Amino acid sequence: MTRSLAERLRQAGIAVAESDAAPGLGTPWFVRALQAFSGWLAAMFLLGFVALGALAVLEDGAMSGGLGLLLIGAACGVLYTTPGDFKEHLALAASLTGQWLVAWALVETLEEASASLWWALLGLQVVLALVMSSLTHRTFSALAASLALYLALTESVAAPDIASGLVLLVLTAIWLNEFRWPRHWRAMQAWGYGMLLGLLGIEAMEHFGQSLLPGRYYPNDLLAWLGPWLGEALGALALLLLLGHVFRRGERQAPGTTQAIAYGGAVVLMLLSMQAHGLSQGAVIVALGFAIGNRLVMGLAALLLLLAIGSYYYWLDATLLTKAQTLFAMGALLLALRWALRRWWRGMTRAGERHGEGEGTQP
Repeated sequence: MTRSLAERLRQAGIAVAESDAAPGLGTPWFVRALQAFSGWLAAMFLLGFVALGALAVLEDGAMSGGLGLLLIGAACGVLYTTPGDFKEHLALAASLTGQWLVAWALVETLEEASASLWWALLGLQVVLALVMSSLTHRTFSALAASLALYLALTESVAAPDIASGLVLLVLTAIWLNEFRWPRHWRAMQAWGYGMLLGLLGIEAMEHFGQSLLPGRYYPNDLLAWLGPWLGEALGALALLLLLGHVFRRGERQAPGTTQAIAYGGAVVLMLLSMQAHGLSQGAVIVALGFAIGNRLVMGLAALLLLLAIGSYYYWLDATLLTKAQTLFAMGALLLALRWALRRWWRGMTRAGERHGEGEGTQP
């Protein structure tokens, strides 16, 4: 490795070994788990001690908010000191308590859990996801921001479907640009995982027929019709963004016919997802996991996809015999499609190899 390359890697935030010696052993997982448990235990005792003297503070919104911001600031300062699992989880517990106090102060100020509360909490979680140096905290903040966006859109414009589409679009953009900024790639991974968990939570509540705001959902006639379309359109836009990235980054330029079929398939998938809500989101994240080679993303996407299909199957107004026949036909179709795609891909590969050998042969 040349000196210039090593310097460039260090400037990008990537550790480079000075010698060929074996790297030091990392901390075993059980030691890290014990440190995390110790951090939470210490945080519980500390926060319990503070709570004994802060009961009167809860009656005053300004004092409650000030104490919450103080705890969040202290947690941020702890995370910027020497890293460690004990300090990380201690700071996380203190930050969660501070966020709860800030939320309580907002409720006291607004006198109800209105849309303004959720928009304010969304802004707070976005700031924490950007500022906190803990990957665990950033993941939690991204998760909480996704849920706050869902609640804000549900309360303000009664359009929860738009929230899931926005979350899907943003997390797709994050994962596709994961290594664009090497210094921040771990933070971007934390944001991506948090938003993916948030999307999974939103869709789970929706599929089970339980809104996160029970009894407070009053849809407008226009938005009740337009919201699902906008949500699916955002999901289709995320899929188009993913397809464009794959076609640009591919080893070989895909034929125009193949690209047209793929883009047309995105539109068809959006129309199908209007009937089976969540189908396009699961398919987009499965394709995203394959594109970036992340098995955890693919696993979470499989859960999301199975949730959408299972929900549609459960709520389908048909007899069990009809449902069984439908599943059999879909399984046979998918197996036939897999067989046809494998044969087509092998033919394309052999044709490309023959074409390459023909170009390299001298007359």
